[in-house]
Amino acid sequence: MHIELHFIFILILLLRMAIAAAFVVSASIITERSGPVIGALVATLPVSAGPSYVFLALDHDAAFIAQGALSSLPVNAATIFMCLAYVVLAQRRSLAVSCGSAVAIWIVLASIIRQFDWPLTAGLAVNLVAFGICIPLLARYRHVKMPLVTRRWYDIPMRATLVATLVAIVVSTSGWVGPRISGIIALYPVVFTSIMVILHPRIGGPPTAAVLANSAWGLLGFGMAIAVMHVAVASCGSAIGLCLALGTCVAWNLTLWGLGRRAMHKAWQAP
Repeated sequence: MHIELHFIFILILLLRMAIAAAFVVSASIITERSGPVIGALVATLPVSAGPSYVFLALDHDAAFIAQGALSSLPVNAATIFMCLAYVVLAQRRSLAVSCGSAVAIWIVLASIIRQFDWPLTAGLAVNLVAFGICIPLLARYRHVKMPLVTRRWYDIPMRATLVATLVAIVVSTSGWVGPRISGIIALYPVVFTSIMVILHPRIGGPPTAAVLANSAWGLLGFGMAIAVMHVAVASCGSAIGLCLALGTCVAWNLTLWGLGRRAMHKAWQAP
């Protein structure tokens, strides 16, 4: 009986990994084909954190998910600083230096974040400060022509492996690391890391950096979605909270897309 339960657990885990990987691979392909602006909006949808939280919700109660969201909220601020570090360094530095430094910054900030209990107001405040600093600094790097991208055979397997590994870690360890660490791990920016690793050697640092620079406003909306998830899960349950969080992300990014198209239309009509 014990062996059968263990086998069933492994099968369910593999299925969850495959579902999450499919989401990230689809989003990455859209990113490559749509240019830095649309790519950034897709990249800031919860294509890696979303499946992780859905699977956590299947295994834990609403209180666990709500607490995890409180830890995820300040980690979103760490992600925008990671993006800023990569964008600045990628203008002149190699992939190893740019991506390595950016990931190191995220790990250091996440390690600091895990030392504290974060109430909702503090998480929102740190996001407002972080994005208030980073969005103006990223603005000058947003407008870069995106070269044609030729996909290589290992691109999709690598992306799938990255996100599947993340989901496996989150789901397998959540029972003993608790909601705080689970919320931090769930928000590791798998999509941004894969964009750096795959695109930088192929099209260069500045065009790759443009995708991440354009992601700043979308990432701000992602932070708001985490806050919505915490409040909604605590009051209405995990299913409603996760749906409202997804709806917040989609509505925010569609609004950004609409505003961008309107600004472009006005620019074309200007004499």
